[in-house]
Amino acid sequence: MFRRFGKKRSAALVALLMLLLSAGAVAFFTTSGSGSGTATVGTSSNITLQGSTSGTLYPGTSVTVTFTADNPSSGHQQVGTVHLSGIKACTGGTGNDSVWNPATSSCTDGANGGAEVPGCEDFDNGSSPDANAHDFYMADVVENQDLPSGSGTALTNNGTLTMNDLSSSQNQCKNANLYLQFTS
Repeated sequence: MFRRFGKKRSAALVALLMLLLSAGAVAFFTTSGSGSGTATVGTSSNITLQGSTSGTLYPGTSVTVTFTADNPSSGHQQVGTVHLSGIKACTGGTGNDSVWNPATSSCTDGANGGAEVPGCEDFDNGSSPDANAHDFYMADVVENQDLPSGSGTALTNNGTLTMNDLSSSQNQCKNANLYLQFTS
């Protein structure tokens, strides 16, 4: 009464048994879980702005101011608006070319020192209703530029520094070397 299984039926039976065993081997429970991790976020660093001009100012003339910026941070930072925040004038001319030294807050000319020309440091910081009421004027320069990490990144927009013609003597500014101070 026992029937003999043929090869095909035996193979099908073995395959079915393997399928059932493998299904049991991959059984699992579902669950939920939680965990934690850590990360550090950097902070901003003060950028350094530099401005350079070409040409010489005379009453009633202007020069273009080009800007570069140094970003000491290891991440990107944004430069918004560049604002002329100060002008320091030092004596200049043949044999007496002094420059402003921000470290000592004085004019220096190597070993010879130098002299500040306070009468030539009158500038409009944008708060005056008359931009022509001061020796110098520069409108704010909107940059809104992303700065990568590093030094000497050229900023997109230029400023215009004007020496206003005040219709009065501006002799105190003759041959002066100007140190322009910027904020952003």
